[in-house]
Amino acid sequence: MPKECVPGAPCWVSLMARDLDAATGFYGPLFGWHFEPGPERWGPYLRVHSGDWEVAGIGAVAARWELPVSWTTYFGTDNADRTADAIRERGGTVAVGPLEFDAGRLALAADPAGASFGVWEGAQGRPQRAQRVGSPVWIQLRTRDAFASALFYGGVFAWDDADPQRYEVVWEHDRVVLRVDGHSVAALSGGGTEAAADPRVRPRWHVYFSVEDVDATVELAAKLGGEVTGAPENSAYGRVAGLRDPEGGLFSLISRHY
Repeated sequence: MPKECVPGAPCWVSLMARDLDAATGFYGPLFGWHFEPGPERWGPYLRVHSGDWEVAGIGAVAARWELPVSWTTYFGTDNADRTADAIRERGGTVAVGPLEFDAGRLALAADPAGASFGVWEGAQGRPQRAQRVGSPVWIQLRTRDAFASALFYGGVFAWDDADPQRYEVVWEHDRVVLRVDGHSVAALSGGGTEAAADPRVRPRWHVYFSVEDVDATVELAAKLGGEVTGAPENSAYGRVAGLRDPEGGLFSLISRHY
């Protein structure tokens, strides 16, 4: 987990996997990642590096916690217990924690529409603009009602009460966008359906990883055993595509980020 975080802003992504060998065998060649052992309080855990930049974590905890294989986005907080209370008060659920982990405390939760996310309490710092290939550079919530979700997350993480010079919530390109220090860091869009058979359509946070060439990366992912869930296309934020890893974890690619 990151040593520093910005309260109310996305600060980390972690893959809940079942098989670390399967995960590293897929994501390592795909993004050029290398891996180092991390804390193993709840089982094997790897720190993920792109070059000399730590960009994510992978833990073999999906089976242990009876959770689906998935990428989880963590939002920073200065008090995990208070944030957990705010989640429950606003109709969300807290599935795990808050618990001590590495250099801070974490919790796993879901919003009222069922989208899962994490909470991370660590030392406070400034947002890290990791733009190198293989870095998570954008997250987007697909949910049934973007405005209702914005009210939930805004209340939980006090977006409206935060420093207006640092935090801004705007409507652009048919979605609610959170900006921190002038940078767009997350978006919330409609169209999600809780009862959908397709997990891509159910409310969830989608993690976008930066790549130089989306089309070439999609081809490589297929060769490595991944599945294309959304063909490459141009969007308001760059060229994007959707993928599923061999264990079922959904993630996205983006070749340009603003």
